[in-house]
Amino acid sequence: MVSVGKAWKTVWAGFGINLSLGVLYSWGVISAALIDEYQWTVTQTQIPYMTASVVFALSMIPGGRLQDSTGPRVTLIIASILAGLGFTLSSFAITVNNLTLFFGGIFGLAMGFGYAAPTPAAVKWFHVNHRGFISGIVVSGFGLAPVYIAPLTRMLIHQSGIRSTFIILGILFFLTILLLSFFIHNPPQGHEPVRLQAKKTKREIQSVFDYDYPSMLRTPQFYLLWVLFFFGTFSGLLIIGQMAKIGQEQAGIENGAILVMTYAVFNFLGRISWGSISDFLGEKMTLFLIFAVQVVVYFVFHTMTEPHTLLIGKSLVGFTFGGMLTIFPVITSQLFGLKNFGVNYGFVMTAWGIGGFLGPLFGGTVRDITGTYQTSYTVSALFCLAGSLLTFLIKKPGKSEL
Repeated sequence: MVSVGKAWKTVWAGFGINLSLGVLYSWGVISAALIDEYQWTVTQTQIPYMTASVVFALSMIPGGRLQDSTGPRVTLIIASILAGLGFTLSSFAITVNNLTLFFGGIFGLAMGFGYAAPTPAAVKWFHVNHRGFISGIVVSGFGLAPVYIAPLTRMLIHQSGIRSTFIILGILFFLTILLLSFFIHNPPQGHEPVRLQAKKTKREIQSVFDYDYPSMLRTPQFYLLWVLFFFGTFSGLLIIGQMAKIGQEQAGIENGAILVMTYAVFNFLGRISWGSISDFLGEKMTLFLIFAVQVVVYFVFHTMTEPHTLLIGKSLVGFTFGGMLTIFPVITSQLFGLKNFGVNYGFVMTAWGIGGFLGPLFGGTVRDITGTYQTSYTVSALFCLAGSLLTFLIKKPGKSEL
């Protein structure tokens, strides 16, 4: 019973930490204020966001390696300090360079170290049949965060300005991550994995070997997984980073926090739902379904010019993109094992960083040149179409590739 209690404490503490780190998905509220109050261009508002996305993804490699070698607590304490510093220093001057360095660079590091620790620690406690469900719970905090961060940020900006908002958020995130770090543990060696209620599962790509990252990088499966993650991330983060302005310009929605909150709720539901679905259908079919839905949504997204239709479109984007963030860590653990899961998933997450840089950059640049996002939606749809077809090539590595 003690092990079960520690297992669930790790899961819910990880959920709480991601609930703080998910401020990245509320950037649309901040970017809208930067445009309206400081006359930034759309492209300029995406530079700190893109930088944070890249640094987040790249820093998961050292963060994951630290988690694998020393455990999650040290990794998370570092993340808490970086989170506080990143936001506090961002308040000094509201310039592109300052926010790029401190929000994009330092808070990006906080996200990478903070995100690298909870999911590997949590899934190691549980039986293989429950990895999708457990992963979904932990990462769902990141997707749900905008439900409270978006309106909180919007209220603070209107009442106190952006500078004070950054200071308040920095203190909040520092204290939250630091406190919750003491509830997250890796299981002891030789522990009995926790089993939930028995159910049928389909694990068609489970590997029996534990790959270290040099061995993983020699497999074609890693590069296929990376490309798939890039396609999905490019498309999803293009929408997320400019959500408030898309709502304002395309459907006349002035309160961008409503879009962010709606997106967040469905992103949360997607992370929980698709994780459980993958436990039944298997990861390949689940990922195919996610990409297939995105293809349809992105192809018709430009026609969603009424508030209710755009909210439906945003909800579907959130639901499927959230599912991807649950499925990719599960597939990584299935293909390459749990022993080096932290650092291995860090390498896979670099696709998230590159997609998170190029997607918003492409979307912002196209908007500034053409005045609309329609070309961006079409490119996103084509990427997801390619992703849906490539999912059928996923298979477990052979022993010869170790």
